[in-house]
Amino acid sequence: MKTNYFFSTLFLLMMISCNPKVETFVVDVYETSAAGNKLTKISDFVNVKNASTIKIYPDTTFQTITGFGGAFTEASAYLLNKLSKKNRDSIIQAYFSKEGANYSLTRTHMNSCDFSLSQYSYTPVEDDLELKHFTIEEDKNDLIPMIKEAIKTSEDGFKIFASPWTAAPWMKDNNHWVGGKLLPKYYDTWALFFSKYVAAYKKEGIDIWGFTVENEPLGNGNNWESMHYTPDEMTNFVQHHLGPQLRKDYPNIKILGYDQNREHLKEWIDSQFKNEQTSKYFDGTAIHWYASTFEIFSEELQYAHQKAPNKYLIQSEACVDAEVPVWQDDAWYWKKEATDWGYTWASEKDKHLHPKYAPVNRYARDIIGCLNNYVDGWVDWNMVLDTKGGPNWFKNWCIAPVIVDPEKDEVYFTPLYYTMAHFSKYIRPEAKVIGLENSDKELQVTAAKNKDGSIAVVVFNEGQTKKNFKLQLNDKEIVININAQALQTIMLSK
Repeated sequence: MKTNYFFSTLFLLMMISCNPKVETFVVDVYETSAAGNKLTKISDFVNVKNASTIKIYPDTTFQTITGFGGAFTEASAYLLNKLSKKNRDSIIQAYFSKEGANYSLTRTHMNSCDFSLSQYSYTPVEDDLELKHFTIEEDKNDLIPMIKEAIKTSEDGFKIFASPWTAAPWMKDNNHWVGGKLLPKYYDTWALFFSKYVAAYKKEGIDIWGFTVENEPLGNGNNWESMHYTPDEMTNFVQHHLGPQLRKDYPNIKILGYDQNREHLKEWIDSQFKNEQTSKYFDGTAIHWYASTFEIFSEELQYAHQKAPNKYLIQSEACVDAEVPVWQDDAWYWKKEATDWGYTWASEKDKHLHPKYAPVNRYARDIIGCLNNYVDGWVDWNMVLDTKGGPNWFKNWCIAPVIVDPEKDEVYFTPLYYTMAHFSKYIRPEAKVIGLENSDKELQVTAAKNKDGSIAVVVFNEGQTKKNFKLQLNDKEIVININAQALQTIMLSK
C-alpha cells in the first residue's frame, strides 16, 4: 500500500509539473447560424475533451485592412425612395451605424450600369471635348440622397470608390452603350471625365476616395453597359492620360486597375506593374469573384501581392447572380440550391467551377479566403434589391443582402446581411491581418488586430456537426463551441 501511495503521489506531482497553469480569458462571441442565430451574442460554453486548437499570433502581421461594404446603385437608391421613412431609415442604420454593420468601404457607378433604371451618361453632348455640359443631374433624385444619408449616419465615415461601366456611345468605336472601345482621340476627354466627377460630387458634399478604371474591361458577353480594354490598353490610358489628369487635379485620389474576375489577374498585374513608369499611377488592383462559386484563386492573389506588395488588392464586386431572391426563407440561404451564371453558361471545361452552392457558405468562405491571401478590402454589390432581384433594365436578376417589397413596404434582412456584418462590424479600417494556426481543417478561420488593440477572430463551420475548439493566445485559452452551419466572430478586448 505504501508503495502504491508513493507512486500515486509521484505521478500527481509529475502531472502538475507538466501542466503549467493555463489562464482563461474573456471573449465576446457573436454567431449567425442555420439554426437561427443572427449575429447573436452567445456564452456558457461547455468544456469538452478533444477540442481542436486555434492559436493566434498578433505579432505576425500581414496586410492592412481598407474596409468592407457594398455598392450604392441607382436600383438600391430608387427602392429606398419607395419605402416608408421608417423602413428606409432602418436599412441605412443597418448598413452604416455602429450598432449595425458599420460599412467602411463602398462603391458606386459612374454613368448608368445594368442596375440603373435606364441608360444615361453625364456627357450628353457629342464632341464636348472639354465637357462643358458635364452633369450629374441623373444621380440627384436617388443615388446622391442615399449616399448623403449614409454619410450622415456613419460615425466613423467610409470610403467611396466609383467605377464607369462605359463612356457615352459618342466616345466609342461602336457608338453603342454595350461593348466597343474608347476612341483614342477621346482619351484625354475621358480622363477629364473622372476629374469632373470628383468635383461634381464634392459640390454635393461627397468626397470620392478612388476609382476603378473600368468595370469588367473584358466585357460581359455584350449584354449590358461595358467598354473593353486589353491589359496594355488600360495601362497606357492610366500612364499617359488618367494618372496625370488626376495627379494634377486631385493627387490623393486612388486608381485601381483591372476590376474583373480573378482567374485572369496575373496578366493584368504584369501589365500594370511592369516597371516604374507603368506602376506610377496605379494604387492597386480590383477583382471580382464570378469565375467560380468556391475557388478563391489563392495563387493569383498571392502573385498580385508579391508583384506589388505595397498596393491595394480589393474585392470590388460580388453577389449571388442569375438568381431571383428567395423571400423570407432564411433556410434557403444555407442550402446548396443557388446557381450562378456559369451553372448554365460556362464552357464545359469550366463547368466544375460553378456547382450549386449555399449563398452564406460562398460569402463566408470567400471573405475568409481573401483575407488569408492578402486582399485588404471586400465590397459586396447592390445593398438593396426588390423581390424580383432588380430593378435592372437588362433583367439581370441578382440577390442582395437586403430585399424589399416596395408595394407592401416590407423589408427582409437575409442571412447574407449578417454574414457581411461579421466582418465589417468587427474588423475595422487599419486593422492588420494576423497569423494563426488551426488544427481543424474543416473550420475556416481568419483573424485581424484592430488599431485599438482588440482582436477579431472569424470562424466558419459549414459542416453539419457542432464543433469545439480551444482559442489560444500566449498562455491563455478558452474553449468555444460552434454550432453546425455557423459563422462566429470572437472579439478579444485590448
